[in-house]
Amino acid sequence: MKIALFGATGMVGSRIAAEATARGHQVTSLSRSTGADMADAAAVREAAGSHDVVISATGPSRAGESHEPWLASVSTLLEHAGDTRVLFVGGAGSLLTPDGTRLLDTDGFPEEYKAEATSGAAALDLFRTAPESCDWTFLSPAPVIAPGERTGAYATALDTPAGDFISAEDYAVALLDEIEQPRHRRQRFTAAAA
Repeated sequence: MKIALFGATGMVGSRIAAEATARGHQVTSLSRSTGADMADAAAVREAAGSHDVVISATGPSRAGESHEPWLASVSTLLEHAGDTRVLFVGGAGSLLTPDGTRLLDTDGFPEEYKAEATSGAAALDLFRTAPESCDWTFLSPAPVIAPGERTGAYATALDTPAGDFISAEDYAVALLDEIEQPRHRRQRFTAAAA
């Protein structure tokens, strides 16, 4: 399968690239430095037109800059991917507690992650209102994701956490499994360590 990957150099993106390559997929790493910005409609159309799947492992600025340009790039991705499958590396802040409260709205949610989580929740809203022709899947990690061990085992859920932690390596396994055997088309799901 030919996979276009925006954000291939980050913690999660690099694990997705490694997992996909190990499974024999052809991965094209896309970034501003390669002349393929997710905010550029022509770049998105080119990536979608020449690949079977487009993955975004991008995120909003963590340097205090506005998150609006990133959200605009998410809209560009959804508007210009056509009918090419889109998988999105989402955040955990929009996951729900058993009573339906978003994690980012709970008392214990870390203040330093609130702005990023709020923008991540806004990105999920963009996906949920995407054109019917858009074939998307939004994968939220467990509340804690960090580099670790690839076990190949994980648990899933839809809108409530499936557990407290997942390694970035096992997150990549869950995402590639979804690409190879789609079970969550036009849906958000989440994965955690099994």
